Amino acid sequence: MKRNTFFRGLAASIASLILASCAATAPGVKPYPSDKCIVTGNKLGSMGPPVTKVYQGQEVKFCCQPCANKFDANPEKYLSKLN
Repeated sequence: MKRNTFFRGLAASIASLILASCAATAPGVKPYPSDKCIVTGNKLGSMGPPVTKVYQGQEVKFCCQPCANKFDANPEKYLSKLN
């Protein structure tokens, strides 16, 4: 059981990294300019693999899924931090 859980976690981490690298290389997408979460300011990777989204052509990174959810509720509030 523990071994199965380990491999599921490993597979999820690898999938997250692949998806993040795809978002970063998409044509026309501005790369995220920081190594910190746009919502909390925590260092990316401090809570596991960062969550990456693209919003209106701008790559945005978060330390965790709850921060991504907060961003989704009010993106303009957080995007102003990039300017």
